[in-house]
Amino acid sequence: MAIDDGFTLKKLEVFLAFMQLGNMPKVSERLSYSVVSVHRALHSLEQAVGCPLFKLDGRKLIPLQTAYALAEHAQRALHEAEEGVRRAREIAGLSTPRLKVGSLYSLTTRTMPPLLVRMKLRNSALDIDLTLGSNRLLLEQLREGRLDAIVIALSEPVDDDQLRAVPLFEDSIFFAVPADSPYARRTSLDLAEVRNEKFVCLEDDFATAASFQQAFRRAGYEPQVAMRVGDIFSLTNLISGGVGYSLLPGRMESFNPRVRLIPLVPPYTSQQIITLLMLRRREGDAHLVTLAEECRRLAALGGT
Repeated sequence: MAIDDGFTLKKLEVFLAFMQLGNMPKVSERLSYSVVSVHRALHSLEQAVGCPLFKLDGRKLIPLQTAYALAEHAQRALHEAEEGVRRAREIAGLSTPRLKVGSLYSLTTRTMPPLLVRMKLRNSALDIDLTLGSNRLLLEQLREGRLDAIVIALSEPVDDDQLRAVPLFEDSIFFAVPADSPYARRTSLDLAEVRNEKFVCLEDDFATAASFQQAFRRAGYEPQVAMRVGDIFSLTNLISGGVGYSLLPGRMESFNPRVRLIPLVPPYTSQQIITLLMLRRREGDAHLVTLAEECRRLAALGGT
């Protein structure tokens, strides 16, 4: 099928920004276009596709199912085009090689800094963009091609034919308390003992939130959650300030000296597998091969 001349990458960029933001003024601000130009790009793209993509609801433009279908493929097409241009310029010596890596916040305390330093030592010209976020967000960006690789926490080995996994280390989940808590000197703890305590936790998209929920399901009760937060550093500081107790992975032990991590007794014990993930179709890329090698080296040293 011939593609209409009006179907351009620039219009796809506007279209995808609108699908994400759902608001023409916001698209205008992000892309530095006028609102009129945004509207014109969406209308002409619709004509080039040859079927309706939106419906009007008052003054609001509502995407149809056709728009969602196009967006699913357009994101990959735009990324592949950008990647092709980048690779061509890199081979021609006109651009600096760049690696886009995603990581959990908690892995920036010990794991990611030495890993990224080793990557720079092996190729000083390599620029590395580090994106921090939740498991869900990072996996989504990896699948969309917005990240080249991610290092996240898994509750079990990955089972996905599209992903290549390199495990780094396993990390245990602990009961986290302020240093002045009556529980601080305990050598182990049963979650049945803290049924009436207040808790703080991460939002649901994070791996540690899943570990938190799993542990309390095993304990057979719903914890009293006083606050939910969007990053593990804020969570740790709330624990140290006495806002509530929580569960934390062992890698957070050195972040705040005012927080103590107490081992949980069975059956509440659990582990997270810290794992490098990349798309299998890209695992032969030179920079990703190097990253996988460094992750294996780190794993051989104990992971941290």
